[in-house]
Amino acid sequence: MNFKLIALLITAAMAALFIPAGFAEVNTSPPTEGGVLPAIDLGVPRSPEYRQYLGISGDKTFTIPEIKAEIVLIEIFSMY
Repeated sequence: MNFKLIALLITAAMAALFIPAGFAEVNTSPPTEGGVLPAIDLGVPRSPEYRQYLGISGDKTFTIPEIKAEIVLIEIFSMY
């Protein structure tokens, strides 16, 4: 086996260890109609132009209410 394949297999194995932890707090029921959307942390874009467009500051995460807009449209996909 070559080094790249071994590195890929080790990375995949380590990632598999963390997958269940990422889903531990996921709410499996959809939001109720007219209900409140749960808090969602989003990564701050690297591009200064995108940060300015969204009206956000900081460099780690932000939440939807921090977006400086009159209306924020959210599309939810149910894939499974």
